[in-house]
Amino acid sequence: MSAAHSTAAELAALRNANIARGVLTAHPITIARAEGALVWDVEGKQYLDFVAGIGVLNVGHNHPRVVAAVEKQLTSITHMAFQVAAYRPYLELAEKLNGLIGKGEAYKSIFLTSGAEAVENAVKIARAYTNRSAVIAFRGGFHGRTMLGVSLTGMSQPYKQNFGPFASEIFHTPFPDAYRNMTTERALEALDEVFATDITADRVAAIIIEPVQGDGGFLPAPVAFLKALREITKRHGIVLIADEIQTGFGRTGKLFGFEHSGIQPDLVTVAKSLAGGFPLSGVVGRAEIMDAPLPGGLGGTYGGNAIGCAAALAVIETFEQDKLLDRAERLGEKLEAGLRELARKHSMIGDVRGRGFMQAIELVTDRKTKTPDPDRAQRVIDNARQRGLLVIKCGVHRNVIRFLAPLVVSDEHLDEALGIIDAALSAESVKAVA
Repeated sequence: MSAAHSTAAELAALRNANIARGVLTAHPITIARAEGALVWDVEGKQYLDFVAGIGVLNVGHNHPRVVAAVEKQLTSITHMAFQVAAYRPYLELAEKLNGLIGKGEAYKSIFLTSGAEAVENAVKIARAYTNRSAVIAFRGGFHGRTMLGVSLTGMSQPYKQNFGPFASEIFHTPFPDAYRNMTTERALEALDEVFATDITADRVAAIIIEPVQGDGGFLPAPVAFLKALREITKRHGIVLIADEIQTGFGRTGKLFGFEHSGIQPDLVTVAKSLAGGFPLSGVVGRAEIMDAPLPGGLGGTYGGNAIGCAAALAVIETFEQDKLLDRAERLGEKLEAGLRELARKHSMIGDVRGRGFMQAIELVTDRKTKTPDPDRAQRVIDNARQRGLLVIKCGVHRNVIRFLAPLVVSDEHLDEALGIIDAALSAESVKAVA
């Protein structure tokens, strides 16, 4: 690091002078080092990282297996471009994921770079297979920042701003939300209304859904809703896409969120924690659907980079060797119990929800009216940071605090994090009384 930019204040000034303001940084700190579930800023202050690169580091920062795999790959191939020539990590990762997701059925994969790129390619594949163009997504869903990703995303701010016009033939329908009285039955009725008034089912290429909405507020899709979607899509020849970019790789207590419902999607998008911090994404799906685009129709210069694929193989090995799914399930139970105890203590918590180790609290001004309180949520987040815990917000009103700790976090650090959130909420209660 340059001696001219060594202090936190100097680095903050460097950021403000050189980085586009549209890139929001949730916390005004600069990180210098990371390990497991801990990070340290340039001034040496330690933080519990319950953001983990926004759900990217389920195996933790700098996991030894990932580091070793990357170091080994660096000495052979760093980049080849799969469209030019194949290489083993790409092939081996595809074989592994096809087995994990396909569960004995014939599945195939393509690897890309970002989650949005995976979503875009899943839509291309679905359109090629069905020869239809329309796509149905859900209000509150998040599917990326590219133009098609933003078009599919069911939130106006901050993602859509004045970036339009957006992609055509994208239709949005309500996502179940028990807290706000959007039941499975009502959500299915709304979908029927889309078919009746906006687009007939025989013109829909795909329905895309997050098994648990991530940026939309950590809303789990009810099992009955996912089963109904699967039946509807099969009946109408619609491709069902499970967006597992945030829910994948153990976050919900199973390797993939859709597994809680017992359904089998046609296509699955993966990214975030797939490669333990390296930029890698993919689409994994039924072979006959994946083979619909003609040769040359899919690809990307950096897609399936050899280093990222090597890292991903190490991530999967870590899940298998260290029984991280069992740990995720146990940590999820502990976190949910801790958050529900906080809800009994703090009336500003309107709801506790999630699945597995993917949990959140929604802050409201009043439990009766359920009015979202984004300002208080931000103050709690800032207070928690000052006490040594990093968390971020989500939800269409940005009033939901989400917890995305690495699955390797210790029980002691989880207890410490709950204590910090308790203290931050208590500080807000004192302000309210005063």
